[in-house]
Amino acid sequence: MITKQTIDLVFNTVRVEDVISDYIQLKKAGSNYKGLSPFITEKTPSFVVSPSKQIWKDFSSGKGGNAVTFLMEFEGFNYPEAIKHLCKKYNIDYQEDTSDISEEEIQKQKLKETLYRLHDVALEFFVDNLDSEEYKNLNYFENRNLSKEVIETFQLGYSPIKKDAFTAYAKLKGYSEEVLQKSGLSIFGDDFQVDRFRERVIFPIHSFSGNVIGFGGRALNQEKQKAKYLNSPETVIYNKSEVLYGLYQAKHEISKENKCYLVEGYTDVISLHQAGIKNVVASSGTSLTKGHIKLIKRLTDSVTILFDGDTAGIKASFRSIDLLLSEGVNVKVLLFKDGDDPDSFARKHNAEFIKSYIVENEVDFVEFKAHILLEQAGQDISKKAKAIDTIIYTLNLIKNQVKKEIYIKNVSEKFDITLFAVKSNSKSAQEIKKPEISQENILEDLEIKLIAFLVKYGNILVSEDLCVSNLIFSHIFEDNIRITKNNKEIFRRIYEDFNNDKFTSVSDLLTIESSNIEKVLSIINIEEEINIEQNIEWYVKLLILKHKKNYIPILKEKFINLNELDKLKILTKHIEKINKEIYKISATK
Repeated sequence: MITKQTIDLVFNTVRVEDVISDYIQLKKAGSNYKGLSPFITEKTPSFVVSPSKQIWKDFSSGKGGNAVTFLMEFEGFNYPEAIKHLCKKYNIDYQEDTSDISEEEIQKQKLKETLYRLHDVALEFFVDNLDSEEYKNLNYFENRNLSKEVIETFQLGYSPIKKDAFTAYAKLKGYSEEVLQKSGLSIFGDDFQVDRFRERVIFPIHSFSGNVIGFGGRALNQEKQKAKYLNSPETVIYNKSEVLYGLYQAKHEISKENKCYLVEGYTDVISLHQAGIKNVVASSGTSLTKGHIKLIKRLTDSVTILFDGDTAGIKASFRSIDLLLSEGVNVKVLLFKDGDDPDSFARKHNAEFIKSYIVENEVDFVEFKAHILLEQAGQDISKKAKAIDTIIYTLNLIKNQVKKEIYIKNVSEKFDITLFAVKSNSKSAQEIKKPEISQENILEDLEIKLIAFLVKYGNILVSEDLCVSNLIFSHIFEDNIRITKNNKEIFRRIYEDFNNDKFTSVSDLLTIESSNIEKVLSIINIEEEINIEQNIEWYVKLLILKHKKNYIPILKEKFINLNELDKLKILTKHIEKINKEIYKISATK
């Protein structure tokens, strides 16, 4: 909790006109100041600041208050964030009452502060390297026609080829190996130290309040073991389920436009921003979470999702969009045509054309989903019934009863069934359970978990030149794991993608013919995520060992039939050994 002394010092020091002039142009008007509303587009100034009373009033939007409430309205800060911002601006010592806080929490807070400072150091290092001869020979951002202004806005950078360039630099700045390891910026072994993001262009990830909390990096060479895109692992300051890329740069425009455009990747956000569409954020390839939606709802309850023409990708996102509906967000969908994605489309057109194109082509999500499912069902009665059940599930997520009734009417017309049939089949969303993972074939289910792991975490580095995908495939081949029939095609496709310098995405999965795809997706979509850095070796090894353990009884049965008792004894000893390994690994978790 912020101390009363800190709050009092802020209010005694801060000048409301000084704070607001950082955001809008103020002109003297008698004893007051006037300017254009930052919340609503207007031609005649209606925003008034009173220095004598230390308050402001926006007569266009009806909003008003003091310096703190302005930051809360304009920046979307909560109260502590606004106070922290003002402390930083006016060099006020920010203090919290720690009398009721445990020593563990105090140490955690100190680590957070250290990591914030370290990430600022890293940001400066990466940005400065854009002026290096090494980067100028590449000119990645310039070759993509990104302007100097947008490069500076998103604080883009470059991490050099030298494997420990940043790590050595940070050590000279006084940061320990322990802190660098915890930051995820460096990886250490018994005889090596290496930068996580070496030889990559850098995309800083900002918190809602503007602190750099992580990085994304795009590889510039095509080594097989190197992931094309790599993100910071989760830390005490970076939780990817509570961060949206570009939100810090977009939040003012989102609030002003009362609309948020949601895309998939970094370059989608940056290209649209450069084209003049600035109210855009990205989930950065992760499933949308309630944490993401909470951030968006601080600014607006209207979201339009911008997709490329990949229908499989859209189907993979149905769950995320359903989640938006369940949180009371109005959702629309725009599907780009002719092979375009948001990035390529933005680079072809200006802001005026893009805005008009979106307005003319965006459709309500419920109707869009019904159209997709109806088209796929065709005249097949069973598929049509399943499609209707899926739509009904979505309808039950809508909290506004009037809106829900309208949708039910539209769905009944589209599917050519009676309103009674739709309503009678309607169940509460809470009653519909997530698909359960079958226990009929233990081996198969373990493989499904491995597949989900490959898709969800495949590009995460676990050592200098080893990512999760490398680790899993090495175990599979070295231990001669025999993949079960229903999963062979999935593993084959993922391994093929891996050998072609690509990591299989959720949308790629949906193009594979397998009855287990839905089971994989149900695991991938679980919001709770393990700490990769701490658990990868334990998790993978345990799965592999259990896989071996469960395969042995099959061999055992064959040996019995062949009456090869000596081999049976060997196998029994092998089982005991594996059981000991499993127990040992489990005990260390």
